[in-house]
Amino acid sequence: MNKYLSNFLKFLVFLSIGMGILYYLFTKQSEAFQEQCSLDGIPAADCSLLDKLVTDFTSCNFFWILMVLVTFTLSNVSRALRWNMLLKPLGYLPRLGNSFLIIIITYFINLFLPRAGEVARAGLISKYEGIPVEKAMGTIVLDRLLDVIMLLLIVGLTFLLEFDTLTNYLQGKMAEDGEASSSLFQNPIVIGLGITGLIVALTLFIFRKKIIETAIYQKIKKLLIGFAEGLKTIGKLDRPWLFVFHTLFIWFMYFLMTYLCFFAFEPTAALEPVAALMVFVFGTFGIVVPSPGGMGTYHFFATEALKIYEVAPADAFSFANILFFSVQIGCNVVIGLLAFILLPIMNKGYTPKDYSNLPDHQESQI
Repeated sequence: MNKYLSNFLKFLVFLSIGMGILYYLFTKQSEAFQEQCSLDGIPAADCSLLDKLVTDFTSCNFFWILMVLVTFTLSNVSRALRWNMLLKPLGYLPRLGNSFLIIIITYFINLFLPRAGEVARAGLISKYEGIPVEKAMGTIVLDRLLDVIMLLLIVGLTFLLEFDTLTNYLQGKMAEDGEASSSLFQNPIVIGLGITGLIVALTLFIFRKKIIETAIYQKIKKLLIGFAEGLKTIGKLDRPWLFVFHTLFIWFMYFLMTYLCFFAFEPTAALEPVAALMVFVFGTFGIVVPSPGGMGTYHFFATEALKIYEVAPADAFSFANILFFSVQIGCNVVIGLLAFILLPIMNKGYTPKDYSNLPDHQESQI
């Protein structure tokens, strides 16, 4: 009971953080929207940001929203194929359908309790395919490590392509009055995140000797060693080039989700792919923050990225809501619930292969 209570309390904390940030952003955007309406001579009674958000969402082109869901699905089919490639050298051959549905369930669980989905993923593949949890977790850790590497590469590519544009933005040169009031570094959310990061870094530095002696540090050290060993296994795969293809394809689909959504909303429909790349990178930073699905933090970063390309703040905030709720509700909730329903049905009467007699050399490759 204590475990369930602890998880529920964690969920409430993460949800409160996300909703708090989202409410703060909505309030600031609403104030700015009211000011713009006043300048345009529109009565305050006819100038509701909430009404605009609802109208923008209901009037967007749902064909492109559907295409976003398709790219999400394709990315996870590819991720399931890649996961099976990691499991094969260990001697495990799960069904593609099981791997795919379990990955979808991972997103659903992470929406309510960040990072808990990976633990559930290992447990579910063990339950339905008989693969030991520790072996499955090793491949999942490697899977996530590859995501981190790809994200860093994409961030580097984005900054390389848009260095001048991003530099001007960070210096506040895009503000019409010439002041740096729109600078990212003057935003309270970024200041708060920066101060928190600095405090954590200083704490780790001051108490580094004691931290090294802790069990948590030793676990992290073992995990990093496992990362290195896991990367070596990629070269041992039957078709490493196919593995690399899946890795690139997954992240191209992620980018495409943002770019295709541009066409669903008129104020962003004419933006170039490089703008989608910037929004994608900024938005990913928001999702990394432990709030449900990046609630609030995604809205902030995606809105700021669109403002770089002179999209009106209210329209940028609308787009962030359109993409965020399309992905979270359409992909993670609806498809996630379907996965929960289909997984036990698909495995009714299915008996996974018995791996109890797996040779020792296969057991120790990761």
